[in-house]
Amino acid sequence: MGLKCGIVGLPNVGKSTLFNALSQAGAEAANYPFCTIEPNVGVVTVPDPRLDMLASIAKPQKVIPTVIEFVDIAGLVRGASKGEGLGNQFLGHIREVDAILHVVRCFENNNIVHVDGKVNPISDKETIDFELQLKDLEAIEKRLAKVEREAKHGDKKAQKAVEILTLCKTTLEQGKSIRSMDLSKESWLELDDLHLLTRKPVVYVANVDEAAAKSGNAYVEALQKMASEEGAAVVIICASLEEQIVALDSAEERALFMDEYGLTEPGLNRLINASYGLLDLITYFTVGEKEVRAWTIHKGWTAPQAAGVIHSDFERGFIRAEVIKYDDYVRLRSEAACRDAGKLGVEGKTYVVTDGDVMHFRFNV
Repeated sequence: MGLKCGIVGLPNVGKSTLFNALSQAGAEAANYPFCTIEPNVGVVTVPDPRLDMLASIAKPQKVIPTVIEFVDIAGLVRGASKGEGLGNQFLGHIREVDAILHVVRCFENNNIVHVDGKVNPISDKETIDFELQLKDLEAIEKRLAKVEREAKHGDKKAQKAVEILTLCKTTLEQGKSIRSMDLSKESWLELDDLHLLTRKPVVYVANVDEAAAKSGNAYVEALQKMASEEGAAVVIICASLEEQIVALDSAEERALFMDEYGLTEPGLNRLINASYGLLDLITYFTVGEKEVRAWTIHKGWTAPQAAGVIHSDFERGFIRAEVIKYDDYVRLRSEAACRDAGKLGVEGKTYVVTDGDVMHFRFNV
């Protein structure tokens, strides 16, 4: 299963620079709005030391990590919900992603113009929130008008929909996003086909200058306070610094470069992992002579569902899963040794996969 994250923000906050660092795809980073007209797309591997460890033990022919797709979307301005700037394109591209990385400018630089004339991360965040909320409100009101007519004729399903949509309308009119709502699973299903923008989970990316790359600054603190109120994470990134890090040829050079700025790992690793965790995703592994591979599933999935990620036949004809815990595999160094030590579990259809499981599926179709 794939994960697609959209990189959004006002013009000139560092979106394309961040995208370049993530994917090294060379998106144009220009000092004026809308330099990214069509969304650039880059596929990035999820860093996972466990995959490297398993590969060092099994020594397979191939090592296949799990990946995230990042989409660099054109900058949004006030009035985008009404079509200002590239608003309609921007909002359309956001509908297609699973999660949002909202880049917020948290640095001063007189050589890079701010679309509103001054750096204010809270105002910037609220601008985008407002435009997305307005667009969702438009979609909700349109659907509400339709189901209200059906509800008047006694349609029970429509009456329930009116109740849910009215709650959504009130939430948006209060300046809150749909993701802040506490709805039942059935209520969320009612909203699925609307593809609401403010329902999508979000990570805020505080783009700072090099001096604030390690610990942040006052702008970051203000953003963190606001994000904590909605239960969202903030990742501190110096996009220009990260772009320099990925351009270096060797791990040794990158380590020395990061050490100069007091960094122990690239900020991109934290951002990628935050993106991966945003949708409650976990990883399980398959290990063999031909390949060692990481597979992405949702937390809480059962063994047959996990098997279905490899092939639908695996889920349809599922018999059992043979499961070794990652720590046991690393300690005992092989499947055979784990089996001999009683560390290979045979699990049925109700087994809930845990992060890091090393799995082998038996099936028959």
